[in-house]
Amino acid sequence: MARLFGTDGVRGVANRDLTVALSLSLAQAAASVLGEQARSEGRRPIAVIGRDPRISGEYLAAAVAAGLASSGVDVFDAGVVPTPATAFLTADIKADFGVMISASHNPAPDNGIKFFAAGGHKLADEVEDQIEVALSKPFLSPIGAGIGRVQRFADAEDRYIVHLLGAISNSLEGLKIVIDCAHGAASAISPQVFADSGAEVIVIGNDPDGLNINAGFGSTSMSALQAAVLEHDADMGFAHDGDADRALAVDANGAIVDGDQLMAILALALKAKGELARNTLVATVMSNLGLRIAMKDAGIDMIETKVGDRYVLEQIREGGFTLGGEQSGHIIFSRFATTGDGILTGLMIASEVKRTGKSLQELAAQMKTYPQVLINIKGVDKSRVNSDKGLQEIVREAEAELADTGRVLLRASGTENLVRVMVEAADEGTAHSWADRIARVVEKNLAI
Repeated sequence: MARLFGTDGVRGVANRDLTVALSLSLAQAAASVLGEQARSEGRRPIAVIGRDPRISGEYLAAAVAAGLASSGVDVFDAGVVPTPATAFLTADIKADFGVMISASHNPAPDNGIKFFAAGGHKLADEVEDQIEVALSKPFLSPIGAGIGRVQRFADAEDRYIVHLLGAISNSLEGLKIVIDCAHGAASAISPQVFADSGAEVIVIGNDPDGLNINAGFGSTSMSALQAAVLEHDADMGFAHDGDADRALAVDANGAIVDGDQLMAILALALKAKGELARNTLVATVMSNLGLRIAMKDAGIDMIETKVGDRYVLEQIREGGFTLGGEQSGHIIFSRFATTGDGILTGLMIASEVKRTGKSLQELAAQMKTYPQVLINIKGVDKSRVNSDKGLQEIVREAEAELADTGRVLLRASGTENLVRVMVEAADEGTAHSWADRIARVVEKNLAI
């Protein structure tokens, strides 16, 4: 039987894969596992529920709340809030766990359920496995006063906003910033936070109707933000995804500033202030070679993890590091958050622009971005990607030629039946040439 939990909770098409019945049962199973500590201490477990504005989130949240309450858990329903808000609120009220209903940057028909442990941390694989096992066991069935209560988390947004505002030490007065909310969970909160920080704010993509999340706006569709920054002669713009756990930026000239460049800006700023724990940045193997070179030149160590924010988070927690993230703009500041937070990322970047008096373009130029070519090859035996001799030979040949001016990454996808070939080089022609050559060998040698 395939594992129910993926790399970021349980996801699928709402009402087909992610049904009311599954959501209810998943909540009941989670209540038995994640509420165990509270019950052992003789108290009722508490959980926070948040969701993004997609239409299916309304009934899925109701199903999850019903499953938790019927299992003796008191539920604080925060309504539509970003994923990092749910994580923060779970820690802030000392809840036993949190539940976020969102499919992040996916289209509206999809949805997902992910859990946070006490303190707002993502669950370890073994805990997710315990929840899956609990699905096949009898659920808790308290009666009378043992049944949990469901209540509106009335000040959820205010708590989160105060928390965000406390993360920066200077006003953003004098900056004009465009915020693209992706018609998602940040539509109300993000514009207010930036305005409360003193910035002049122009907002786009902030009219969610349950069906338009991530459609033509947000971090997966940057053209709307680029146009708005130029139209309004803004200093910069930030685009969130549907659940606002990530952000990408656009400078005053309309150029995209990706997650690697944002991490470079933030790592250098934290180092200058003596706040970069152990002088280390955590990123994934997919981060651009330019980030590695910029960090090396600045005397900053860089640890690479597998692709996925959960692996970045695990490394940050294990090593006690301050900063980490992904090229997608999913950036984690361990001092203020237990998961990626797109609003916090935008605030930190804008604060650095204001503090230094430099433009976002100038700050982003601290890292040179190397041409990066990615080819996905489907219909091959991905299990042999690390054992095929011919494939390893051409990779070694490419690495020998590229030397310190490029990089080859060859890996099997963890979620799809395909192999990814990624090549970076000093110029785009070289990157394309090697990527195409390696891809042809993958197609030939790993053919099914």
